[in-house]
Amino acid sequence: MPKARGTNGKSVTDFVREWRTQGIRNVIFELPDMHGTSRSKIIPLNHVESYAKKGLNMYGGTVVLDTASSVVPSTLYNEEVNYADQYLKPDLDTAMVLPWADSTARFICDGYWEDGKPQMAAPRLMLKHLLAAVDKLGYSTTVGLEYEFYVLDPETAEPTFGGLHIFNSIRNTYVPVIEDILEQMPKAGVDIITANAEYAPSQFEINFAPAGGLAAADQAFTFKNGVKAIALQHGYNATFMTKPFPDDAASGCHIHISLQDKKTGKNLFLDTKDKDGLSKLCRSFTQGMLDHTPASMALLAPTINCYARFVPHHFAPSNVSWGVQDRTAAIRAKNSRDENTHLENRLGTGLANPYLAVAGVLAAGLLGLKKGVPAKTPAKGGPSEEQSGYKRLPLTLDAALEALQADKEYRALLGDEFVTAYTVMRQYELARFRAHITDWEKSEYLEIY
Repeated sequence: MPKARGTNGKSVTDFVREWRTQGIRNVIFELPDMHGTSRSKIIPLNHVESYAKKGLNMYGGTVVLDTASSVVPSTLYNEEVNYADQYLKPDLDTAMVLPWADSTARFICDGYWEDGKPQMAAPRLMLKHLLAAVDKLGYSTTVGLEYEFYVLDPETAEPTFGGLHIFNSIRNTYVPVIEDILEQMPKAGVDIITANAEYAPSQFEINFAPAGGLAAADQAFTFKNGVKAIALQHGYNATFMTKPFPDDAASGCHIHISLQDKKTGKNLFLDTKDKDGLSKLCRSFTQGMLDHTPASMALLAPTINCYARFVPHHFAPSNVSWGVQDRTAAIRAKNSRDENTHLENRLGTGLANPYLAVAGVLAAGLLGLKKGVPAKTPAKGGPSEEQSGYKRLPLTLDAALEALQADKEYRALLGDEFVTAYTVMRQYELARFRAHITDWEKSEYLEIY
């Protein structure tokens, strides 16, 4: 259960007292769902302490709603528990005043059943459980998540400008919302380090500093939901949809990760005596990511639309490969030969839930450490996507879900409760998609045939 005080020593009472002096009227109790979307209730400040103490009641199946917010049967959290309530308990380390909301603060919460049992299918709790296993091994994690997104006209759903303008100084701030995001995010504890226009028209990438495992995911959760809120205030729709337009670039989420000795802080991926500057532990972590790529894709590329991203010659992986400073490989070793040495998993998409992105990469890497087999010689001599001998990535969400269910070691680390709820929910989405008749089908077949 959550601790009564945050790491800074403050209790809920302390936060409420402080927020009252700042003129805060409402506090949002946020629950990250399967998609990384914020589900919440707004609580007037004078009721926050009582709800924090006993838990804020919310429909227990909220975390396993699909992308259309459908109530999905057989996910363990609906008819199996008579559609019972869960109780949201705030993590006091996530307390903050939201700079893009009027007189409003927030807590990120975890869900528990009435008997106190945690909802282990919830992405945030599942990640916390996985990070506890990392801690037992004597490691800590540093993670950075790089999200790309489009800023669109909300009425036409079209880009705000055309052409290809990556890194163009005028386009970097062509849409006023970008400068506001840069101003507001640091106030929410998101340390922005770079921002630029991306490859496609009206596509952007804004990066923030890496952090410890859970803090990194919480930061990305805040960033993604904050970007959408700020854009809406400016009259735009910011979308992290992976492939909004068939002829334009997809939006990705590159996941940067390293392990440290939790006592000394030493980077365990660094070996200055190695020809590539990479430790055996780093190479074993890499091999784990490669071995479990098919299963991890179900988390890193979670929707049907995501699989339009993985095509050759688009700076997105198309096979299971790794390379040193290789942007075409699935796993890129960033061998700076110093404490910044880390691995970059390039399989994540813009729609990846940050909690599941971190968990998906970490679980695979840990299995690699357990097996202890270092990755073989990296790809060399041209784009890895053009070299033979590599396994292909799953081409569809169906295939990735099948791989997740079949990978016994991987699903054991994530937990059967999570894997069951997640796969059933995604398969429900797939069934809805298959029942849909597309405009392409009508145009292709209706009149001629």
